[in-house]
Amino acid sequence: MTKNLISPAEKRKSFGKDRVTACRICQSQIIPFINFGNMPLANGFLTPAQFAEEYFYPLECSVCSSCWMVQLSHQPDPEWMFHSNYPFFTGTSQRMSNHFRALADTIMSHYLDQQKDPFILEIGSNDGTFLKHFSKKSIRTLGIEPSASVAERSRNLGIPTLQKFFDAEVAESILKEHGQPHVIYAANALCHIPDLAGTFEAIQKLMHPQGILIFEDPYLPSVLEKTAYDQIYDEHVYLFSLHSVSNLAKRYGFEVFDAQQLDTHGGSMRYFLSRQARKQLYDDLWSLTVSEKNFHLDEIATYMKFSGACETSRTTLKSLLLNLKQEGKSIAGYAATSKSTTVLNYCGIDKSLIDFIADSTPEKQGKLTPGSHIPIVSPDYFQSNYPDYALLFGWNHLEEISGKEQTFQKAGGRWIVYVPKVQVI
Repeated sequence: MTKNLISPAEKRKSFGKDRVTACRICQSQIIPFINFGNMPLANGFLTPAQFAEEYFYPLECSVCSSCWMVQLSHQPDPEWMFHSNYPFFTGTSQRMSNHFRALADTIMSHYLDQQKDPFILEIGSNDGTFLKHFSKKSIRTLGIEPSASVAERSRNLGIPTLQKFFDAEVAESILKEHGQPHVIYAANALCHIPDLAGTFEAIQKLMHPQGILIFEDPYLPSVLEKTAYDQIYDEHVYLFSLHSVSNLAKRYGFEVFDAQQLDTHGGSMRYFLSRQARKQLYDDLWSLTVSEKNFHLDEIATYMKFSGACETSRTTLKSLLLNLKQEGKSIAGYAATSKSTTVLNYCGIDKSLIDFIADSTPEKQGKLTPGSHIPIVSPDYFQSNYPDYALLFGWNHLEEISGKEQTFQKAGGRWIVYVPKVQVI
């Protein structure tokens, strides 16, 4: 981590001071609807020597009573989350690599083909998996990435990358040195930024007059419908819907002219924004608007129902694991994801129930999971020590993972998933 953390006991004294009670977007009252209790950093994988410094914060989720933006009531210091050893690399997933290659092709053919000296900027560019496709075509690119570990990986691909958090000052420096981007893109990044209002102000000043903003993040209705509560953790300050994004866009002179539902991360939405002068709207936008109205996202009862479903899921999963252990079965975990931190700590799952978690990211191997302190091992170890059951935290990559681990299933191993419901498959 980039700084010495004070003890959990000392930090808890400031919890109340850090609590947000007004919407970060419109300043209306926010209404809490679920509290997961004290939670460690989702990507705070650690060694035993770091136990005394482990940081906890209250993970509470609220919804705005006016613009209906779902948001966390507290958020840790972003520098503690997106630190120099940030352990998430987009390129480790072949599925996500294919996802970004397809989008890059679409952007080049539909939005940059008529531009003179086209320029694309990515906020939260991670390891350059997306921007490398433009660099190969000699299209000007620039990545903004605060985490040193992944920013270095991007630079090694030859992609210019600023190791900074995107804000108004960074936007001004980009404008002076590089000019106005024709496309600004962000994948699973805008939902991480507490000062989203400031971010949109910066984008408004930076983006080319005929430019577009494209971003994709986990989709609120998918989270609610699937009881995918593991999408709620420290980095996800917001859970977006088309309704809340449209309200946000209008405040800064933008409009959503297209939206596409995606199956990434268990259910995401890709939003296309331009200045209000653009009037080309797509049919999908209207059908999605109707769908959201039928989902009753503007009623608090919808969120309270979700809260009850989370409690049921937690009880069912914990009972299943306890019963299997009582039967003498061995259980491991698979994929030490950010999402797994919420599940493990909310459900009270530790190494008495799960022997280890296999993960392909070298930076995580040999460490312990945040809060629950379960050992993280390589897939090779998993393949040499097959458990009877494997709890799949990367449930949204089931097809890709099960394809890699066919021998586990042939040996009699069974997967446990908890989204959309707890079940053995």
